[in-house]
Amino acid sequence: MKPTIRTTFAAAAVLSLLTACGGGGGSDADGEFTLDGDVTMLIPFAAGGGSDLAGRATAAAMEAANDDLNINVENRDGGSGAVGYAQLQGQSGNEQYLLASETALLALPLSGVVKWTYEDFTPIMKIADDFTLMVTRADAPYETCADVVDAAKSDRIVAGISGATGLDNVVFTLTEQQTDVEFDRVSFESGGELTAALLGKQIDIASLNPGEVIGQLESGDIKALCAYADERYEYDELKDIPTASEQGIDVSFAQFRGVLAPGDISDAAKDYWVEQMEAAIETDEYTTYIEDNFLQANAAGGDEFSTYLEENSSQLAEVMGE
Repeated sequence: MKPTIRTTFAAAAVLSLLTACGGGGGSDADGEFTLDGDVTMLIPFAAGGGSDLAGRATAAAMEAANDDLNINVENRDGGSGAVGYAQLQGQSGNEQYLLASETALLALPLSGVVKWTYEDFTPIMKIADDFTLMVTRADAPYETCADVVDAAKSDRIVAGISGATGLDNVVFTLTEQQTDVEFDRVSFESGGELTAALLGKQIDIASLNPGEVIGQLESGDIKALCAYADERYEYDELKDIPTASEQGIDVSFAQFRGVLAPGDISDAAKDYWVEQMEAAIETDEYTTYIEDNFLQANAAGGDEFSTYLEENSSQLAEVMGE
């Protein structure tokens, strides 16, 4: 059974209309952008998952780099990210709103569940790449991803995903295409919910970023079957996990972590936020976030981020059959 995407279209549409207001910030006599009060960082997923970790760490790094910044973090989950992005779209022109972005930015419009695309927003910076692991409970009868594939040829395998259009669904779809098997999907709103479902035996396997599940890996409650990465991790905690390609499943796909601003902001505001992010990725807070969550620090700001989104969207379109 393929996944069914249920998004709260009506709620997202109403939210977009109610929050459409523009404004925030301005330019001084020299044409330089200046803030007017606090900044809001939206996170389009629930607390406890990889997107929540990314958004809060990014806000902390930005504040560490600039004492004048005060960033309020808000979780606006629902619709596999659609509600949070609708909130940002409703803030078109508001130069004091940001959003912690990831692959749902590209997957949601490609799935046809929203009308907007990444071009309706202002890309500020890609801060990292975040690969994912296939994991299961410690007592499950699988030791590798290849074992799961073999089981799926005759048995029902229930795969949990965090967001019906996110990285999890992409890597499972690629695995199905590579191996001619099919998983049943159950969608959750965050990595925290997904981990609980796995431990509660509601699902058989899950796709989780290392930072979301490292505690359970270290405690032995969960085991990693493979990494959907180009190469094995160099981190000591993960270096013994084989890649999917080592097991004959040629699948590797990274979820990006990044920052967006609303569409229709001024060039001065865009330049300001790119500069703030360039300073943020030089902080100890950023380095700690990268290392604690086992990411690859592949930053790309402004126009480079736009180019990345264009290329990544084309790759996703091929995966999703668009």
